[in-house]
Amino acid sequence: MELIKKYFPELTKDQIDKFEALEALYTDWNAKINVISRKNMNQFYCNHVLHSLAITKLYEFAPGESIMDIGTGGGFPGVPLAIFFPKSKFTLVDSIRKKTTVIVAVKDALNLENVTVINDRMENINESFDTIVSRAVAPASKLIHLTRNSLKSKGSHIFLKGGDLAEEKREVLKKHKSLRWYEHDLNTLFEEDFFETKKVISLQRTT
Repeated sequence: MELIKKYFPELTKDQIDKFEALEALYTDWNAKINVISRKNMNQFYCNHVLHSLAITKLYEFAPGESIMDIGTGGGFPGVPLAIFFPKSKFTLVDSIRKKTTVIVAVKDALNLENVTVINDRMENINESFDTIVSRAVAPASKLIHLTRNSLKSKGSHIFLKGGDLAEEKREVLKKHKSLRWYEHDLNTLFEEDFFETKKVISLQRTT
């Protein structure tokens, strides 16, 4: 939790309280339903919470803005983002019921009124959103295709990814000529080794 305070000294007391409560909630639920790799729980704040919050260093969601987190798993990046942007609206989608069960429990425990949880496949969501986020779910081109009916015409994709993305970038720009690819290295924002190869990818329409 000290990492969160280190990189986000501007957090309110309510936000700090919610972030501090996350570890106990996920530790308890993870013992019942394995939604986070147990070997990584000792790096919970770095590998999951801070990684999710990396998006906030580059993009600010406006009050009332609608964001869908696809393939959210245990609720990342959606839950940390919802705590950080309490006036924006987050819809967290995952096809695995046990994972959405955990997210609903976390949402209720923290009283996150700006979060909606949906147990379904991302391609079945027909509601339109301003922004779609995800963390290492699938290749970008596939995610764009599967969510083509749920992104507003001037909306954008924001992906948390890692490693060499050159081929993935080529495929996206070849198939989707109206998109522009923006890539940000997270090791320029955070000094922890975990972020050495991690990136935030933003896809914006040029027309």
